[in-house]
Amino acid sequence: MAINKKLQDIAVFVEFLMGSGLAIFFHVVLHNEQAAYVIFGIGILLSLATFLLREDIEKTRSTLLEQYHHVHEIPFALAQILDPECQVKAQELMAGTKRTITLLQQGYIPLDETEFYLEGAKISDQAMRQIIAVDPLTAGRGTRGALINFYQSNLRALDRGVRVTRIFVITREDLSDPEAQKILLAQYRDDIDVKIAYRDELPTSSDGRDTSSSFDFAIIDDRVVINVFAKSGKYYGHKTSQPGEVAKFLHLFKQIENSAHAIAVENDRIVLAADVVAVAS
Repeated sequence: MAINKKLQDIAVFVEFLMGSGLAIFFHVVLHNEQAAYVIFGIGILLSLATFLLREDIEKTRSTLLEQYHHVHEIPFALAQILDPECQVKAQELMAGTKRTITLLQQGYIPLDETEFYLEGAKISDQAMRQIIAVDPLTAGRGTRGALINFYQSNLRALDRGVRVTRIFVITREDLSDPEAQKILLAQYRDDIDVKIAYRDELPTSSDGRDTSSSFDFAIIDDRVVINVFAKSGKYYGHKTSQPGEVAKFLHLFKQIENSAHAIAVENDRIVLAADVVAVAS
């Protein structure tokens, strides 16, 4: 690079000397002062123009080389892996990276479990109008620190006047489970609009609807979604604020809500509101 720069400087100097020499020749030998001045001026302009052109070409060349090395950095690194087992591992890592990039292209930010609940708590604290969520009723839900912190952010939202609606996805046997009763009753008494949906009543493939969801997601103010992946992997879930993707989750929530049951409290137990009405009548 330094040699090229020196050659360019020498070329400019040679061009200047040639133009000046020709101008001197016209002035001294041919005694044509006007032509000498014109030739000298044109020579200076041509030297300047070629200097600027070379500088621009060199900058363009450097930029292209930098971009080329940046694009091919990973292929070059992979080509230097000689061990067959290391090559297999490298290909696995590349496959995972491609999946992550695909998610990012679709507007999804992949998150591990800690990041997921931290992000969920942060956007819950930013909620202004409503939080709607679908959750599986999993064991240990009331004891996991990350989930407790996320739930506390929901309670803070309630204190600000934000409406919080949560649909728990359960089996029919879960409703009689003491731990499930404890979770449902606590959220009900915290003024969360709690509903339950039986898993066997949720959308199925025979309905021609999307069943790839984990049924574990939250939508904040109809603008941001956090969703747990249906299958475990490197990432626990993702966040998106892409309007088209948010609309898909809003549609899925409406489908689940259409299958959900309202609840009531009877003798300190959560029961279906419809059962209470049926007994009363």
